[in-house]
Amino acid sequence: MNDTAQSEAPGPLLNATPARPVRLLLINPRFPESFWSFRWAVGEILPGKRAVNPPLGLATLAALCPPGWEVTIVDENVETVPLAPAADIVGVCGMGVQHPRQKELLAYYRGRGYYVVAGGSYASLCPEAYEAHADTVVCGEAEYIWPDFCRDFAAGRPRALYRETGAVSLADSPVPRFDLLRLEAYTTATLQFSRGCPYRCEFCDIIVMFGRKPRFKPPEQIGRELDELRRRGVRNVFFVDDNLIGNKAAAKTLLRFLVEYQRRHGWRFSFGTEASINLAQDAELLELFRAAGFEWVFIGIESPDAASLKETHKTQNMNEDALTSVRRIYGHGIDVLAGFIVGFDNDTLDAFERQYRFIQDSGIQAAMVGLLKALPKTPLWTRLEREGRLIPDDAHSDNCKLGTNLVPKRMGYAEMVAGYRALYARLLDDRAIADRVRAKTAHMGRPLYRGTFGARDRALIVWRLATKGLLRGGPRRIYHFLRSLPLAAPRKIPLAILDWICALAMRDYVRRHFDVAVARHAAAAERLGRALSRALARYLREGTVALTWFGGEHAGAPTLELEVKNWPDRRFFARAARPVERVLRRSTATLTLRIEAFREQERAHLERLLRRLARHGDRISVVVSDGLRELVHVDSSRFHLVLAPGGRH
Repeated sequence: MNDTAQSEAPGPLLNATPARPVRLLLINPRFPESFWSFRWAVGEILPGKRAVNPPLGLATLAALCPPGWEVTIVDENVETVPLAPAADIVGVCGMGVQHPRQKELLAYYRGRGYYVVAGGSYASLCPEAYEAHADTVVCGEAEYIWPDFCRDFAAGRPRALYRETGAVSLADSPVPRFDLLRLEAYTTATLQFSRGCPYRCEFCDIIVMFGRKPRFKPPEQIGRELDELRRRGVRNVFFVDDNLIGNKAAAKTLLRFLVEYQRRHGWRFSFGTEASINLAQDAELLELFRAAGFEWVFIGIESPDAASLKETHKTQNMNEDALTSVRRIYGHGIDVLAGFIVGFDNDTLDAFERQYRFIQDSGIQAAMVGLLKALPKTPLWTRLEREGRLIPDDAHSDNCKLGTNLVPKRMGYAEMVAGYRALYARLLDDRAIADRVRAKTAHMGRPLYRGTFGARDRALIVWRLATKGLLRGGPRRIYHFLRSLPLAAPRKIPLAILDWICALAMRDYVRRHFDVAVARHAAAAERLGRALSRALARYLREGTVALTWFGGEHAGAPTLELEVKNWPDRRFFARAARPVERVLRRSTATLTLRIEAFREQERAHLERLLRRLARHGDRISVVVSDGLRELVHVDSSRFHLVLAPGGRH
């Protein structure tokens, strides 16, 4: 075993090494919807796309397997999970927000006799959370410990825990198995150059997992990975490094290599990445970013308030006024996406106005504002636990939700949540969107962004934006869209259109998740529920179906449970479609569809109902009796296919 890793607690002894190749199924669980999903843009506007980024970690893990192993990757964000796969091992990865679904998948496959392995960033951070759910937990970077597991499994002695305790050299990381991914289903392919970040932001878990000394791959290794993507026709590439310029000298070496790579192959990759804002203070870096083809960069700006930055130890953001830095990056034709946080101890309710003004003045359209979240094992978590200010909840939940897990210091919790909701209502008003487009294009140099879709697809995107986004907003939205177009600088128009697509995708998310008070939702759901009961009155009387409501004003968003108890006729699904869709469209109610009885001849009608409801799939759980799972096909990439016993979480 590698001397930088350790294995603990022997697992079950397997009977014998199989004569046939080991079959490994790797699953990336479905993400809960968030701003990062850009679901409206991906589902309604961009042709042929299902998700933003593929699971690079699983493609890397697949490349670390022995040559004879048969490996399959299923990303539940673009395809349904197989319920009875031909596999010896099922490995399920997961970030914090995927943890509930990860546990459900592990329990399902383990209960059916598969050997299950848990891994990913959350298992690396909190391996103890998986002890009861997996046969083996892989904790930490996989380059050394995953081959150890593979050898142990083949020998019949896999262990319960494989933990990386040393520093992994990224020169030992293989070219990912891109051939196992459906790359055409994603807007962007992914690569990784480095791990680790030299800074010490209090709220960040990156330095907990990867350390403060950046490690990186040789540029030639990145070249081999780009070769594979080029062979598959990929043009959009996201470097997933948490800070690509954590080691500036190494970053410049990479960028020079990329400039030459693009020239040598005559192939225009469009790159994006994450970097710290001090990128703007290095003229050579900015020139290299542009020359290499980096169209955009995501920056953790967090706050325009210097006192909040100092409090959270984000001193790298304090060298220069952030607005000046953003505009200098724009001047090189590079777009800026950014993260912002409200809820630092220094923040009062005035923080929301400061954030609004900065975002508007900077023109940042993809402004991901979140409430401060204490992640497990970070310095922030440790401090707030000591101060007794942690609120018990799911520590892995998304920070872009109407809630968090800490008690703010200088404002009330309810006031903070209300201020957060109001901030997004202001940011996503049509006038505000247009003002940001104008603020950006006023400082944007000759933009690198041109888009990688062909002429026909570009025309389709514009048509869909017009019909599904602009016209639905009425004359006011059309007016603001038209006034935001930089007609005097035609090269900037595609970027303005992209900004509108981004903003309307965020607006769609906010409308469905933030907009209406729970009391109004509950009242609306109750009225719509009565209409649904009337539409299905005959089936309710006959006992074919049962309709139940849970929750309400004081229990959070209401839940509608529709149970198919006996064999329905074909008209049932047609009669149920419109009123059920109305409940989901006009309230925040969630739907649980239970199917206890079903006939083959009704499959097409059920599938038609599910297609109609797919747009609301993040709020729909489908529970199918064990004996019917092979008959009733539910796409778990669109709906939550409940696999827990009894259909409960």
